[in-house]
Amino acid sequence: MKRRTKKIGERGKPPLPVLLGTRNIGFSRMRGQLAPYAFLSPTLILVTLFFFIPLVMVFILSFTKLDMTNFGILEWWKPVNWSLDNYVKIFTNRFLSRILGNTIMYVAVTLALFNVGMALVIALITTHIKRRTGFAFRTLWFLPRITPVVVYTMMWRALAGPAPMGVINKYFLVPLGIGGGEYLLHTHPWVFVFLVNGFIGASFGMILFASAIESIPKDYTIASRVDGASTWQTIRYVELPMIKWPLLFVTTYQTLSLLTSFEQIMLLTDGGPGLYQTEVWSLTAYHRALTSYFGNTQWGYGAAWAVVLVIIGIVMAVIYLRVFKFRELVEEPKIDQL
Repeated sequence: MKRRTKKIGERGKPPLPVLLGTRNIGFSRMRGQLAPYAFLSPTLILVTLFFFIPLVMVFILSFTKLDMTNFGILEWWKPVNWSLDNYVKIFTNRFLSRILGNTIMYVAVTLALFNVGMALVIALITTHIKRRTGFAFRTLWFLPRITPVVVYTMMWRALAGPAPMGVINKYFLVPLGIGGGEYLLHTHPWVFVFLVNGFIGASFGMILFASAIESIPKDYTIASRVDGASTWQTIRYVELPMIKWPLLFVTTYQTLSLLTSFEQIMLLTDGGPGLYQTEVWSLTAYHRALTSYFGNTQWGYGAAWAVVLVIIGIVMAVIYLRVFKFRELVEEPKIDQL
């Protein structure tokens, strides 16, 4: 009876190797589920520390009156010290229309003429000539982007200097009898703002557009040539429709980049030479928050300017997604549905 009872008891539970195998399968499955998070964790930690937390802090600061005079005294994290005074102050600022107009003009002109327009033209030209020649030409155009911003901007200041030091005045304008040799950044500041920022932006779009054009299958262009299409017709009806993705990305990214960039303008004119003559929204936020340009560093007020700029950028991104028909771009090709 004892021996029989023992056999019945052993028959009721699985053998030890089966238990160990089940545990190993469960551990392997858990490890497989956690592995992606382990690989992502360094990036997630960095993004959280240096993006999400500062974003929340800036948003909260925008409702406070924190500045250099009350730093360490004002408990800015408490809701009792929050208000909409900074936003009211922004939208009642008598120079708001000029700053907003400067920002719209700066973004629209630089984007249309250089960051998208010139970039697309250079990409089309360099992809329709010999490959080595086009590569060398694109390398030269990429130099403004890899040159340090301070060095690059100081070079433009030297070009625009008054006669006889300024290169443009000394070798071009004065010999032709144009102008009186004055400082060109005082007489034509916006021209240099557009040029300095435009050449940097054009190099970025040029690389992306050229790569997209070269990735188009040659069968399409060859077929268009066989059908008698000219080079312009091939570009218009074959190549441009097939690079909508890069056009959407470059337009959206460069718009957001121009909205938030101010370092070139700061080094060139610092918002001058006249009162708010070349002052853009991002530069105003910097002046208010991080310099003594207006008497003291107004961190809360500057943060409010930055938050409004973020909202403007989000609205522009949504508009671009509508204009470029983003949903149609991400739809599966019809041929795959047959």
